[in-house]
Amino acid sequence: MTSIKQEAEAYEPTTTRNISELESVSVDIEVYDKTFKQGTPEEFSVKLALIEGEEYRIPLTVLRDLKAILESKPDMKTFRVNKSGQGMGTTYTVIPSD
Repeated sequence: MTSIKQEAEAYEPTTTRNISELESVSVDIEVYDKTFKQGTPEEFSVKLALIEGEEYRIPLTVLRDLKAILESKPDMKTFRVNKSGQGMGTTYTVIPSD
C-alpha cells in the first residue's frame, strides 16, 4: 500500500495526443471509439489509435480525406497529418508519405 503523498508524487495525468504530432502514420493502425463525460449532456465520442502506449485522437476530417486519397492510391502505406489553426478553426491536411 502507498501513501497519498506517494501517489500524488507519482501521478501523471492521462492525455490524448493528436495524430498530427506523429511523423508518420501507418494506414493499418487499429482505431477505436472512446466516449467522454458518459451519461451527461456534454457526452462525446472520439476516434483514437493506441501507438506505443499513447492514445492519439484522429479527427473525422482526417478519415474523410484519407478515404479520398486511398480511392486513388490504394497501395499507400503511410501518411502524415498537418494541423493548422486552433480551437473550432483547426484544419487538418492528410499528406501521403509514399
